[in-house]
Amino acid sequence: MGTLRMEGGRRLSGAVSVEGNKNSALPLIAACLLTDERCEIANVPRIKDVEVLVELLRGLGATVDGVGTSTLRIRCASVTSDRPDPVLVGKLRGSVLLLGPLLARRGSARLAPPGGDFPARRTINTHLQALMALGAVEVDEPGHALDAPDGLQGASFYLDEASVTGTETALLAAAAATGRTEIRHAAMEPHVVELCEFLSAMGVSVEGGGTPTIRVEAPSRCRGASHRLKGDYIEAGSWGVVAAITGGGIEVTGTRAEDMEVISLPLRQMGLACTYEDDRFSVEPAKLSAAGRITTGLWPGFPSDMVSLVTVLATQAEGRTLVHDWMYELRLFALEQLSAMNADLFLCDPHRIIVSGPRRLRGRTLDARDIRSGMALIAAALAADGESRVTPIETVERGYGSLVERLRSLGAVVERED
Repeated sequence: MGTLRMEGGRRLSGAVSVEGNKNSALPLIAACLLTDERCEIANVPRIKDVEVLVELLRGLGATVDGVGTSTLRIRCASVTSDRPDPVLVGKLRGSVLLLGPLLARRGSARLAPPGGDFPARRTINTHLQALMALGAVEVDEPGHALDAPDGLQGASFYLDEASVTGTETALLAAAAATGRTEIRHAAMEPHVVELCEFLSAMGVSVEGGGTPTIRVEAPSRCRGASHRLKGDYIEAGSWGVVAAITGGGIEVTGTRAEDMEVISLPLRQMGLACTYEDDRFSVEPAKLSAAGRITTGLWPGFPSDMVSLVTVLATQAEGRTLVHDWMYELRLFALEQLSAMNADLFLCDPHRIIVSGPRRLRGRTLDARDIRSGMALIAAALAADGESRVTPIETVERGYGSLVERLRSLGAVVERED
């Protein structure tokens, strides 16, 4: 278990480049199981979550070239098991994306409870309901055990929530189902659209990606495909907050302007000068002011993955900000640690927190409980007086590659201790 030790109170400025969207990379890697031909995915983020999913595929019989680089070449000529390594599954919530392809290739899937962020509170009920609508049957075994005795069959169904991974799970299964499938109340996030594009390149007929209704018709056989991932807008926004909270400026390249529009709105409400054009996102130093209210929403609303970071930024803004994340519980609980850093916080309930600022933060030891709140705590530590430690740093490295190197390139004094 590693610790990131850092000295706060330094202004961070400079430039960073982001790689492909983590939340696009995982479903596309899982989709490679649908075909016995070679697939190639470029601009893959070099992060821990991708490494874990690649190892899961290898354990199922896939050959993977390019690990450690930004281009993966994957071939699943045969799928030798329906039971992904339970230890690795326990490290990655995205392992749930393997259920549909395993049902397609093996007719059965045996998945241990997926791990990752808050595994006990984030269920996969929506995913399972979609799979059962397509013909899967639950088996009375530990974990999540499913069979498709008659193969997967196209169906029309309504998701009980517009879950991103739930929609992706439904898409991956529908891509191998006999007949036509209609998925209603589908998630509309850009990474869902990327999966639709990749499946189309594999020969699947997909209509309506990026809308609440997606129609899918599987080919007789999926073929190999290539795709270049779009830039990770959550990571780009994270680096913007890291620079802004220390009073610095930053230019982030590699992300799309249309994705950054959603991220920029609450940052602008706090007084930041944000610009986005082509593949560049820039944040200039500014005096921060309270935004009043920031509420997460389904795309194209403000994403929950950014809520921890804007909450930390609000500690340095003049006035009071109410942050409301109605989508997930527990994410805001991780930020209670900021109170011991001299932040003025009032946690109303699991979904709402009131932040009053500005407050001069003090360094301390912090617990990284999930990827995004871990990065937010790093931002707070970089703005604080004195030394701080964030542990386990592996939690943050699941979603942010070359973390130490990029922080140092911006002028941070940081050291990773194992």
